[in-house]
Amino acid sequence: MSMKKESLLRILMVIIGSLIYSIGVNTFIIPHKFLSGGVAGVAIILQYITGISSGYFVILINIPIFLIGVKAVNREFGVFSFIGMIAMSLSLILTRQLQSLYYMSDPLISSLCGGILMGVGAGIIFRNRASQGGTDIVAVVVKKRYGISIGNIGFIINAIIVAIGMFIGNLETAVYTLIAMYMSSTVVDKAIQGFDKEKVVFIVTGDCDKIKQAILQKLGRGVTYLYGEGAYTGDKKKVIYCILTSRELEQAKSLIEDIDSTAVVSVMDTAEVRGKGFKAAAF
Repeated sequence: MSMKKESLLRILMVIIGSLIYSIGVNTFIIPHKFLSGGVAGVAIILQYITGISSGYFVILINIPIFLIGVKAVNREFGVFSFIGMIAMSLSLILTRQLQSLYYMSDPLISSLCGGILMGVGAGIIFRNRASQGGTDIVAVVVKKRYGISIGNIGFIINAIIVAIGMFIGNLETAVYTLIAMYMSSTVVDKAIQGFDKEKVVFIVTGDCDKIKQAILQKLGRGVTYLYGEGAYTGDKKKVIYCILTSRELEQAKSLIEDIDSTAVVSVMDTAEVRGKGFKAAAF
Protein backbone atom coordinates (compact mmCIF):
# COMPACT_ATOMS: atom_id res chain seq x y z
CA MET A 1 0.00 0.00 0.00
CA SER A 2 1.37 3.41 -0.95
CA MET A 3 2.07 6.03 1.71
CA LYS A 4 -0.73 8.23 0.37
CA LYS A 5 -3.33 5.44 0.52
CA GLU A 6 -2.14 4.44 3.98
CA SER A 7 -2.48 8.02 5.23
CA LEU A 8 -5.98 8.34 3.75
CA LEU A 9 -7.00 5.05 5.37
CA ARG A 10 -5.67 6.26 8.72
CA ILE A 11 -7.61 9.51 8.41
CA LEU A 12 -10.76 7.55 7.55
CA MET A 13 -10.30 5.31 10.59
CA VAL A 14 -9.71 8.35 12.81
CA ILE A 15 -13.00 9.84 11.55
CA ILE A 16 -14.85 6.54 12.17
CA GLY A 17 -13.36 6.30 15.65
CA SER A 18 -14.39 9.90 16.36
CA LEU A 19 -17.97 9.18 15.25
CA ILE A 20 -18.22 6.09 17.47
CA TYR A 21 -16.82 8.03 20.43
CA SER A 22 -19.22 10.93 19.83
CA ILE A 23 -22.23 8.62 19.59
CA GLY A 24 -21.30 7.22 22.99
CA VAL A 25 -20.99 10.71 24.48
CA ASN A 26 -24.15 12.23 23.00
CA THR A 27 -26.39 9.17 23.38
CA PHE A 28 -25.38 7.89 26.83
CA ILE A 29 -23.20 10.41 28.68
CA ILE A 30 -24.67 13.89 28.11
CA PRO A 31 -28.37 12.99 28.66
CA HIS A 32 -27.55 12.02 32.26
CA LYS A 33 -25.26 15.02 32.72
CA PHE A 34 -22.30 12.86 33.67
CA LEU A 35 -19.07 14.76 34.23
CA SER A 36 -16.49 14.95 31.47
CA GLY A 37 -12.88 13.90 31.62
CA GLY A 38 -9.87 15.08 29.64
CA VAL A 39 -9.30 18.65 28.52
CA ALA A 40 -13.05 19.24 28.24
CA GLY A 41 -13.44 18.35 31.91
CA VAL A 42 -10.66 20.72 32.94
CA ALA A 43 -12.15 23.48 30.77
CA ILE A 44 -15.60 23.07 32.33
CA ILE A 45 -14.16 23.22 35.86
CA LEU A 46 -12.19 26.38 34.97
CA GLN A 47 -15.37 27.88 33.52
CA TYR A 48 -17.19 27.30 36.83
CA ILE A 49 -14.32 28.93 38.72
CA THR A 50 -13.66 31.93 36.44
CA GLY A 51 -16.91 32.39 34.50
CA ILE A 52 -14.94 32.40 31.23
CA SER A 53 -16.29 30.15 28.43
CA SER A 54 -14.78 26.65 28.43
CA GLY A 55 -14.12 26.92 24.68
CA TYR A 56 -11.25 29.34 25.31
CA PHE A 57 -9.70 27.00 27.85
CA VAL A 58 -9.93 24.02 25.45
CA ILE A 59 -7.83 25.92 22.89
CA LEU A 60 -5.38 27.32 25.46
CA ILE A 61 -4.80 23.93 27.11
CA ASN A 62 -4.43 22.05 23.81
CA ILE A 63 -1.76 24.34 22.32
CA PRO A 64 1.07 23.49 24.79
CA ILE A 65 -0.02 19.85 24.92
CA PHE A 66 0.25 19.57 21.12
CA LEU A 67 3.70 21.17 21.20
CA ILE A 68 4.84 18.70 23.85
CA GLY A 69 3.30 15.77 21.95
CA VAL A 70 4.98 16.65 18.66
CA LYS A 71 8.34 17.00 20.38
CA ALA A 72 8.07 13.91 22.61
CA VAL A 73 6.45 11.52 20.13
CA ASN A 74 6.87 12.72 16.54
CA ARG A 75 5.58 15.24 14.04
CA GLU A 76 3.41 12.66 12.25
CA PHE A 77 1.62 11.84 15.51
CA GLY A 78 1.04 15.56 16.11
CA VAL A 79 -0.49 16.06 12.66
CA PHE A 80 -2.82 13.07 12.95
CA SER A 81 -3.75 14.08 16.50
CA PHE A 82 -4.70 17.52 15.21
CA ILE A 83 -6.87 15.81 12.59
CA GLY A 84 -8.33 13.67 15.40
CA MET A 85 -9.16 16.73 17.47
CA ILE A 86 -10.94 18.41 14.54
CA ALA A 87 -12.77 15.16 13.64
CA MET A 88 -13.85 14.75 17.27
CA SER A 89 -15.18 18.32 17.49
CA LEU A 90 -17.19 17.99 14.27
CA SER A 91 -18.48 14.53 15.23
CA LEU A 92 -19.75 15.80 18.56
CA ILE A 93 -21.63 18.57 16.75
CA LEU A 94 -23.08 16.26 14.07
CA THR A 95 -24.27 13.61 16.56
CA ARG A 96 -25.64 16.08 19.10
CA GLN A 97 -29.31 15.40 18.20
CA LEU A 98 -28.99 11.64 18.79
CA GLN A 99 -29.96 12.16 22.43
CA SER A 100 -33.42 13.27 21.27
CA LEU A 101 -33.87 10.10 19.22
CA TYR A 102 -32.96 7.58 21.91
CA TYR A 103 -32.82 7.82 25.70
CA MET A 104 -31.50 5.17 28.08
CA SER A 105 -33.28 5.78 31.38
CA ASP A 106 -31.05 3.54 33.53
CA PRO A 107 -27.96 5.61 34.46
CA LEU A 108 -25.81 2.53 35.22
CA ILE A 109 -26.47 0.87 31.85
CA SER A 110 -26.03 4.26 30.19
CA SER A 111 -22.61 4.73 31.81
CA LEU A 112 -21.54 1.23 30.74
CA CYS A 113 -22.75 1.66 27.14
CA GLY A 114 -21.21 5.11 26.91
CA GLY A 115 -17.91 3.84 28.27
CA ILE A 116 -17.80 0.95 25.79
CA LEU A 117 -18.50 3.15 22.75
CA MET A 118 -16.03 5.78 23.91
CA GLY A 119 -13.39 3.08 24.45
CA VAL A 120 -13.95 1.51 21.03
CA GLY A 121 -13.79 4.89 19.31
CA ALA A 122 -10.67 6.02 21.17
CA GLY A 123 -9.04 2.61 20.62
CA ILE A 124 -9.54 2.84 16.84
CA ILE A 125 -7.98 6.30 16.88
CA PHE A 126 -4.99 5.13 18.96
CA ARG A 127 -4.43 2.05 16.77
CA ASN A 128 -4.00 4.40 13.84
CA ARG A 129 -1.30 6.30 15.73
CA ALA A 130 -3.38 9.40 16.38
CA SER A 131 -5.34 10.82 19.30
CA GLN A 132 -8.17 13.18 20.18
CA GLY A 133 -5.70 15.75 21.45
CA GLY A 134 -5.63 16.97 25.03
CA THR A 135 -4.90 14.40 27.72
CA ASP A 136 -4.68 11.63 25.08
CA ILE A 137 -1.35 13.12 24.03
CA VAL A 138 -0.20 13.21 27.65
CA ALA A 139 -1.14 9.51 27.96
CA VAL A 140 0.90 8.57 24.87
CA VAL A 141 3.94 10.55 26.07
CA VAL A 142 3.81 8.87 29.50
CA LYS A 143 3.42 5.42 27.89
CA LYS A 144 6.49 5.94 25.71
CA ARG A 145 8.57 7.04 28.69
CA TYR A 146 7.33 4.77 31.46
CA GLY A 147 5.50 1.92 29.71
CA ILE A 148 2.19 2.43 31.54
CA SER A 149 -0.81 1.46 29.41
CA ILE A 150 -2.73 4.28 27.73
CA GLY A 151 -6.04 3.14 29.22
CA ASN A 152 -4.67 3.25 32.78
CA ILE A 153 -3.05 6.66 32.27
CA GLY A 154 -6.25 8.09 30.83
CA PHE A 155 -8.31 6.67 33.71
CA ILE A 156 -5.96 8.15 36.34
CA ILE A 157 -5.99 11.59 34.69
CA ASN A 158 -9.77 11.57 34.30
CA ALA A 159 -10.30 10.28 37.85
CA ILE A 160 -8.36 13.28 39.18
CA ILE A 161 -10.43 15.64 37.02
CA VAL A 162 -13.70 14.05 38.17
CA ALA A 163 -12.58 14.15 41.82
CA ILE A 164 -12.11 17.92 41.46
CA GLY A 165 -15.38 18.28 39.53
CA MET A 166 -17.26 16.33 42.22
CA PHE A 167 -17.13 19.38 44.47
CA ILE A 168 -19.06 21.24 41.75
CA GLY A 169 -21.52 18.45 40.92
CA ASN A 170 -22.54 15.57 43.23
CA LEU A 171 -21.19 12.20 44.33
CA GLU A 172 -23.74 10.09 42.41
CA THR A 173 -22.89 11.75 39.08
CA ALA A 174 -19.17 11.38 39.79
CA VAL A 175 -19.54 7.64 40.52
CA TYR A 176 -21.41 6.97 37.27
CA THR A 177 -18.80 9.02 35.40
CA LEU A 178 -15.98 6.94 36.93
CA ILE A 179 -17.79 3.73 35.88
CA ALA A 180 -17.99 5.02 32.29
CA MET A 181 -14.33 6.06 32.37
CA TYR A 182 -13.18 2.71 33.78
CA MET A 183 -15.11 0.84 31.11
CA SER A 184 -13.69 3.14 28.44
CA SER A 185 -10.08 2.69 29.64
CA THR A 186 -10.47 -1.12 29.68
CA VAL A 187 -11.89 -1.21 26.15
CA VAL A 188 -9.18 1.19 24.89
CA ASP A 189 -6.44 -1.20 26.04
CA LYS A 190 -8.23 -4.16 24.44
CA ALA A 191 -8.67 -2.24 21.19
CA ILE A 192 -4.98 -1.27 21.11
CA GLN A 193 -3.53 -4.63 22.15
CA GLY A 194 -6.17 -6.81 20.49
CA PHE A 195 -8.16 -9.56 22.14
CA ASP A 196 -5.82 -12.29 20.88
CA LYS A 197 -2.98 -11.20 23.18
CA GLU A 198 0.48 -12.70 22.73
CA LYS A 199 1.94 -15.09 25.28
CA VAL A 200 5.54 -15.84 26.22
CA VAL A 201 6.03 -19.60 26.48
CA PHE A 202 8.91 -21.51 28.11
CA ILE A 203 9.08 -25.26 27.53
CA VAL A 204 11.36 -27.65 29.43
CA THR A 205 11.39 -31.05 27.78
CA GLY A 206 13.60 -33.96 26.84
CA ASP A 207 12.26 -33.83 23.25
CA CYS A 208 13.35 -30.29 22.32
CA ASP A 209 14.01 -31.05 18.66
CA LYS A 210 10.61 -32.71 18.06
CA ILE A 211 8.68 -29.92 19.81
CA LYS A 212 10.72 -27.28 18.00
CA GLN A 213 9.90 -28.84 14.65
CA ALA A 214 6.19 -29.10 15.52
CA ILE A 215 6.00 -25.40 16.46
CA LEU A 216 7.98 -24.34 13.38
CA GLN A 217 6.06 -26.48 10.88
CA LYS A 218 2.50 -26.58 12.26
CA LEU A 219 2.26 -23.12 13.87
CA GLY A 220 4.74 -21.25 11.70
CA ARG A 221 6.34 -19.59 14.72
CA GLY A 222 10.04 -19.24 15.38
CA VAL A 223 11.60 -20.59 18.56
CA THR A 224 14.78 -19.84 20.49
CA TYR A 225 16.86 -22.18 22.62
CA LEU A 226 17.88 -20.97 26.07
CA TYR A 227 20.47 -23.02 27.90
CA GLY A 228 20.01 -23.95 31.53
CA GLU A 229 21.02 -26.51 34.12
CA GLY A 230 18.93 -28.72 36.37
CA ALA A 231 19.53 -27.61 39.97
CA TYR A 232 19.12 -31.14 41.38
CA THR A 233 20.67 -33.30 38.66
CA GLY A 234 23.19 -30.82 37.30
CA ASP A 235 22.19 -31.89 33.77
CA LYS A 236 22.53 -29.33 30.99
CA LYS A 237 19.15 -28.54 29.45
CA LYS A 238 17.69 -26.71 26.48
CA VAL A 239 14.70 -24.52 27.23
CA ILE A 240 12.43 -23.60 24.33
CA TYR A 241 11.38 -19.95 24.27
CA CYS A 242 8.70 -18.70 21.89
CA ILE A 243 5.93 -16.13 21.58
CA LEU A 244 2.46 -17.28 20.53
CA THR A 245 -1.00 -15.78 20.27
CA SER A 246 -3.71 -17.11 22.61
CA ARG A 247 -5.17 -19.26 19.82
CA GLU A 248 -1.76 -20.66 18.85
CA LEU A 249 -1.04 -21.45 22.50
CA GLU A 250 -3.92 -23.93 22.68
CA GLN A 251 -2.63 -25.67 19.55
CA ALA A 252 0.88 -25.70 20.99
CA LYS A 253 -0.31 -27.31 24.23
CA SER A 254 -1.91 -30.12 22.26
CA LEU A 255 1.24 -30.65 20.17
CA ILE A 256 3.46 -30.68 23.25
CA GLU A 257 1.15 -33.12 25.06
CA ASP A 258 1.30 -35.54 22.11
CA ILE A 259 5.11 -35.42 21.96
CA ASP A 260 6.04 -35.24 25.65
CA SER A 261 3.31 -35.45 28.29
CA THR A 262 5.87 -34.74 31.05
CA ALA A 263 7.08 -31.45 29.53
CA VAL A 264 6.95 -28.42 31.82
CA VAL A 265 5.23 -25.48 30.09
CA SER A 266 5.27 -21.99 31.61
CA VAL A 267 3.06 -19.26 30.08
CA MET A 268 3.18 -15.51 30.73
CA ASP A 269 1.30 -12.53 29.32
CA THR A 270 3.22 -9.98 27.29
CA ALA A 271 2.77 -6.21 27.52
CA GLU A 272 3.91 -5.63 23.94
CA VAL A 273 5.52 -7.56 21.08
CA ARG A 274 7.26 -6.06 18.07
CA GLY A 275 9.00 -7.73 15.18
CA LYS A 276 8.51 -10.15 12.34
CA GLY A 277 5.18 -11.96 12.41
CA PHE A 278 3.52 -9.59 14.87
CA LYS A 279 1.50 -6.43 14.32
CA ALA A 280 3.31 -3.18 14.93
CA ALA A 281 2.41 -1.48 18.20
CA ALA A 282 0.32 1.64 17.97
CA PHE A 283 2.88 3.57 20.06
